Amino acid sequence: MKRITHNPVDGIYAATPDYVHALEISRPERIVYLSGTMGLDATGAAGRNVAEQLELVWANIRTILASAGMTVANIVRVTSYLRDAAFATENQNARVAALQGNIVPTTAIVVQTLSAEWLVELEIIAAA
Repeated sequence: MKRITHNPVDGIYAATPDYVHALEISRPERIVYLSGTMGLDATGAAGRNVAEQLELVWANIRTILASAGMTVANIVRVTSYLRDAAFATENQNARVAALQGNIVPTTAIVVQTLSAEWLVELEIIAAA
């Protein structure tokens, strides 16, 4: 699989260091689409705050990817659903740390979650 970053500099706003405008994937053998993944522990309980939920959600993502023989290095797209815009910076920092230098297209959307205790949900696309 080949990854090509597309970050034009003329005629468009600049991408920041933590994301790219576009990522081209050529000849992937496999693509895995993760459902919206929550910051819940193994019993289904939500973390007490956004920091705990971000730790849990990234642990859950690593577990799901491992079941497919992948790691965070295989992630090619992240969409974050945040209950409050105030969580944006903490979400960004958690994503940057979790991706370990893997810079991908990303979007954060502020939404009303199905449960008030669910503060963040991440949707991931991975390729190998």
